Amino acid sequence: MSGYILWTFYAFFMQSRQTDLENWATALSESVADVLKEKDTQRVQLIVQRYGAPANITLRVFDAQGLLLATSAPQTDRQITNWLPIPGVLEALHGRSVQGLAKGVLSTDDRLYIAKPITRNGQLLGILRISITLEQFQKQFARVIWTISAALGITIFLCTLVSDRLARSLSKPIEVMRNFAIRVGGGQFDGRLTIRQSNELDQLATELNRMSARLKSLDEERRAFLANVSHELRTPVSNVQVTIEALERGAVDEPELRDRFFQTINEEAKRLAGLIHDLLDLGRLEAGVTLLEIQAVALQSVISRAIRAMEVRMQAKNVTVQVDVDDLQVMGDSERLLQAFLNLLDNAIKYSTPNACIFIAASRHKQQALISIRDQGSGISETNLPRIFEQFYTTSHSTKQSGVGLGLAIAKRIIEAHGGSITARSKPGQGAVFTLSLPLES
Repeated sequence: MSGYILWTFYAFFMQSRQTDLENWATALSESVADVLKEKDTQRVQLIVQRYGAPANITLRVFDAQGLLLATSAPQTDRQITNWLPIPGVLEALHGRSVQGLAKGVLSTDDRLYIAKPITRNGQLLGILRISITLEQFQKQFARVIWTISAALGITIFLCTLVSDRLARSLSKPIEVMRNFAIRVGGGQFDGRLTIRQSNELDQLATELNRMSARLKSLDEERRAFLANVSHELRTPVSNVQVTIEALERGAVDEPELRDRFFQTINEEAKRLAGLIHDLLDLGRLEAGVTLLEIQAVALQSVISRAIRAMEVRMQAKNVTVQVDVDDLQVMGDSERLLQAFLNLLDNAIKYSTPNACIFIAASRHKQQALISIRDQGSGISETNLPRIFEQFYTTSHSTKQSGVGLGLAIAKRIIEAHGGSITARSKPGQGAVFTLSLPLES
């Protein structure tokens, strides 16, 4: 930018000086033409001496043959015998006005010149040549160059300092975030990142803190999941192992005891198989690898199948069902939806009091089917309510019931895999209500 400004300034000055030369030459050529017409050589010399300045401006007048008539620098010009090689003289003798940049006649300094023919009534009377020195301008321009160069150097130095400081201010928080990410990658989730900058780095630090908190939560869930799985698998395996050892020690010879032990082994094996099946289902649903056969499904049909499957359990506990389901078609996998309803009904039956009633209702709401399953059990406390869909989570009241806390978790994953949602609300002593939403057939 500095070079462009200097070049523009230099070109503007040269153009201005050349314009001035042309104006001077035009004005003087008129005065000289009158004198040459009268062939008054003395007056020509007076005009040249008046307007010429030996140090800055050199003014020369030649006749029509190229002979010098008058000059403002007689001491220099008397050394020249042939003026035709001087720039502009020959062209002016041929009737062309010429201007440009050339060296001095007997010096090496740069000068702007103009050579202009002097004519009157189409007759060439002579030529006028004016030249001005650029030495003063060049000295001033050199000072300007040095001033701009110094200012440019200072500016570059200051910009370097500012850039270095800015780069350090940017790189330091990035380095802090890198070290934080390394710690998080190594499993250290307790740290917190603090970046006091109101920009994108501050937002990035906030997201990294949120990610770290989420990873910590997931790590805790993973540890709890592994502990729960280990506990739930260990119990039936231990029971089977103890029963087999008892049979080996002679219980097999007592028919009644043997049959009871075999029944225990069978029940524990079924419990273990069911647990493994639920774990595999939960793993597939969470990983998103379960393939759903999405099609139009009659909601009444799926709910009726779930009720029939639970009929024996409801009769055993003397629990009835009241159904109010509209004729709706939902988009989903009928078998997976059946599994979700079975888990929800199993939960409602498990916590219902004897002679209670379970209410199932379904209706349209915009492009969703809203299904509610309400029981008349003891309800869920406010402490337990937010966690009932977690894996292996069981309330203190449910520890006396069968199950390992996977049914509601599986039901939630199935409903969410269908693009729906499930929520629960309850008040202690007033039962619980599970509300599902599923997309309707378009």
